[in-house]
Amino acid sequence: MEDFEPYLAATAFIDHDHPVVVDFAERICAAHSNDNPIDRAVRLYYAVRDGIRYDPYSLQYSIDALTASSVITREYGYCVAKAVVLAAVARQQGIPARLGFADVRNHLSTARLRQVMGTDLFVYHGYTELYLEGKWVKATPAFNLSLCQRFQVRPLEFDGKNDSVFHEFNAVGQRHMEYLHDYGSFADLPFDEMFAAYRSHYPLMFEVSWEGDPADFHREAEMERKKT
Repeated sequence: MEDFEPYLAATAFIDHDHPVVVDFAERICAAHSNDNPIDRAVRLYYAVRDGIRYDPYSLQYSIDALTASSVITREYGYCVAKAVVLAAVARQQGIPARLGFADVRNHLSTARLRQVMGTDLFVYHGYTELYLEGKWVKATPAFNLSLCQRFQVRPLEFDGKNDSVFHEFNAVGQRHMEYLHDYGSFADLPFDEMFAAYRSHYPLMFEVSWEGDPADFHREAEMERKKT
């Protein structure tokens, strides 16, 4: 029988006992305390997907920056940061949650992001897995609705019963995402291994600070769309 204790525990990153995380989760679920776990998981998914802006430039070598409480406080983060938040608020509601990672090739990046990364390969792309109705279900809260609209990408929906992973093609038939390698599932964030991979693949990102206005990436996406 699977031991769910590691997937319900508070950790340095998945700090679901922090007041900021508790407040976020309770604000979404308090009025629906009688809902079943799937309904609460779905509410939390959309709150994280659309309530925390996706910003790939927010990646920084910092433990504190990747705690769920810190991400909720600043209201933006990249895919891993948002996956950590979803895991934390799910655990706060008693739903077993863990982190998953995969290498993906992103065909809908922006010119500036390609310059920063030097590639369209995203290593250690993060998502969340929630244990609902006897099985683990993948949930990917990375791209908020407004960003998807700018990129003409169908937003990822989540029903708590089926895996929610990136679409292979966007809304106009262009190739969007390819999953290339899966790292498996983790009870907590594999910080050292993940940043070793980041430094190996994206050395330029650690030479200067690229973080700025979290709306910048959304503006870039809008400009790229208008050019096509």
